[in-house]
Amino acid sequence: MAIRLNMDEGIPVPDKDDLKGQKDLLKTARAAAAAADLLSQYGLSSEPNADDKKVAAALATQYAKDPMATSAAATPSRISHQSPAALRMTAEILSKFGHAIVKDAVQVRHMVTNKLIEETENPDPRVRLRALELLGKITDVGLFTERSEVTVTHQTTDDLREKLRNKLNALKDVTPKVDDIEDAEIIDD
Repeated sequence: MAIRLNMDEGIPVPDKDDLKGQKDLLKTARAAAAAADLLSQYGLSSEPNADDKKVAAALATQYAKDPMATSAAATPSRISHQSPAALRMTAEILSKFGHAIVKDAVQVRHMVTNKLIEETENPDPRVRLRALELLGKITDVGLFTERSEVTVTHQTTDDLREKLRNKLNALKDVTPKVDDIEDAEIIDD
């Protein structure tokens, strides 16, 4: 069975220094994995071997350290030299990596909350009180959240000008009055 490819011509290839024109490695890996999936329907064998796993792990690790640099380094020519299985695994790892952070954050939140609930039964009253305080500060509970109120007094422009004029007049004459000056004593050495 023959595969017909539709090629789009006239689409400019982004320059290597054009970061806006380059795709993110995650998008590139997903596109390559989709292409590998399509080709596997027509007989492409894409079972991963040990080298494919190493390549996928290395790409995912580099992407985790510096997504921009890794995406910039993943040029179409470099991606084309990778096996379809490695590209599939890279897309799978990066997809799981993106979701794992959210799941882990929720799990950590639940774990911390459960540990604080356990600490409310601690025999030491200081530990119990601190655990209860921290439980009360959880956003969902909001028992000990500190709130501040801001009062805004609206004034007319004329009122503000009058207040400013009075303050400037008070500062205008800073020379001491004659009655406030005391006579100084002259001390000879």
